[in-house]
Amino acid sequence: MDSRTPPYLLQQADIAPRAGWLRRHRWFIAIVLLPTTLVALWLFLFAADQYESEAHFLVRKADQGQSGSSLPGFAQMVGLGGALGGGGEAVSVADYLDSHDAVMAADERLDLTALFRRPEADFISRLWYADPDAEDLVRHFRGKVDVAYDIDTGITELAVRAYRPQDAEALTTTLLQLGEERVNALNERGQEALLESARRQLDEAEADLGRVSGALAAYRRSERQVDPTLSGRAGTELETTLRGELAQLRSQDAAMSGIAADSPQRVALRRRIAAVEAEVAAAEARISGGRGLTAAIGNFEDLRMRQEFAAKRYELAAGMYEKARSDALRQNLFVVRIVEPNLPERALYPRRITIVLTVLAGLALAYGIGWLLLAGMREHAA
Repeated sequence: MDSRTPPYLLQQADIAPRAGWLRRHRWFIAIVLLPTTLVALWLFLFAADQYESEAHFLVRKADQGQSGSSLPGFAQMVGLGGALGGGGEAVSVADYLDSHDAVMAADERLDLTALFRRPEADFISRLWYADPDAEDLVRHFRGKVDVAYDIDTGITELAVRAYRPQDAEALTTTLLQLGEERVNALNERGQEALLESARRQLDEAEADLGRVSGALAAYRRSERQVDPTLSGRAGTELETTLRGELAQLRSQDAAMSGIAADSPQRVALRRRIAAVEAEVAAAEARISGGRGLTAAIGNFEDLRMRQEFAAKRYELAAGMYEKARSDALRQNLFVVRIVEPNLPERALYPRRITIVLTVLAGLALAYGIGWLLLAGMREHAA
């Protein structure tokens, strides 16, 4: 067109190529550019910032420090030597932190509903219900809290997102405390299981020893002597002494056979012999007559043997109980905090640029696949 072309024709000439380009790429704009633009507008203008607080910990046994002495010094320092020892328990703790019980316990301490419904929260990411049921609260909690257990290192990573830095740190600290309480509960349960049998045997042995000791004390009171064995030994020694004395007296009497029988010397000697014989008979009667000393010694020895057996049983049961306590203490679990909960200074979520690029790439890929399929169908139809 020359300089004499009317202005309105020049405007139509400029618009026509742009209109043609828009018409040719209308599907690309509608499928790729427009949704990506809407997502970007939402993320950069309306989506609320979310702050993330992290904590790392591992669960180990008390006796893992010795068994892991061959590991490097740094691994010993941070407690990696016990990672494998408490692996199953660490998994259970990680599972607990993502469970309904942990959510309810954290809600009692922090009011999770208020925490997830802060005024600065956007409509999509916030907790929708002011009075949510347990299932909705747990579902939203799992969208804000990530618990990951690394089987290679034994370290559990806890990441919490919230709309305020203080909320993220508080929830992370609370969950870490709940994990430690869970470990303490596992310790108590394990100790009860290990000590129950040993404690029962110790109680039975103590009761049996008490019964036998009581019976022995009652027997001593009834017999009015501390040890019938000593009394029996003393009686036997007395009888032996008396018999020796009686033999000497009889020898003296035999040696005086030439003296008149009614002489005062022989009469006194025979009276002495009769007295000693009476004492010997009395000693023999005390040792072996009726419920005499022999029966008393037998009953006493039976009670003393039962007491010694009960004492040995009690000593063995006490040793087993102490060993069970020692084993329970060595198997105790505890939480080693590797990374303490931090107070975030900058919002890391939502990852706006990453999300926009991901949406753009995904829609462009879908559009490209659809365009190739449509082109192939047209070529085939032609």
